[in-house]
Amino acid sequence: MFIEIYADLVCPWCYIGKRRLEQALELRPGLSVDIRWMPFQLNPELPEAGMDRATYLVAKFGSIDRARQLSAMVEQAASKEGLPLRLDLVRRTPNTTNAHRLVRFAERFGRSTEMASTLFQSYFAQGLDIGATSILLELAIANGLPGDEVATYLSSEADKAAIRAGDQQARQLGVQAVPCFVFERRYALSGAQEPQAFLPFLDMARG
Repeated sequence: MFIEIYADLVCPWCYIGKRRLEQALELRPGLSVDIRWMPFQLNPELPEAGMDRATYLVAKFGSIDRARQLSAMVEQAASKEGLPLRLDLVRRTPNTTNAHRLVRFAERFGRSTEMASTLFQSYFAQGLDIGATSILLELAIANGLPGDEVATYLSSEADKAAIRAGDQQARQLGVQAVPCFVFERRYALSGAQEPQAFLPFLDMARG
């Protein structure tokens, strides 16, 4: 089964949604799945260097207190799935263009899902700035990707236009929020749904 996952790598619900898809797949052992990560940016207008986290939260939610209330809800959902979520460690909200590019690069080596997992964990569990080239390079090498090639790739303009075009295409297809899971390019499931919500779509492949 072919599954496209529209997600942003700084979206906590995408982090949770990925885990719930994994739980659903555990309920369907033996199902062969081909996953492709599709770029979507919650904040495409952010400067390349990102933005101070507190400044970003006030601009987006109106106040730090409101942001903390929403964060508490997300942390509770993540805890239910056994996922570490330390938003208190995050100091910058990054522009995710280069993070999406790195996932795209990792696809060449069949490691896009592993790379996405590492980026989610690095941001949400460790508070790392996944917009910083130096950090992306370290994470790529830790995932077994060739450091020299990654460094050259990230320092170039390669795939930047493709990421922007992919984001625009997602919106043209009607993706307004993420995560969004598209099965066999025909059926979509939006949001970080419970594992059981994925099963009817996965069962189409068992047919």
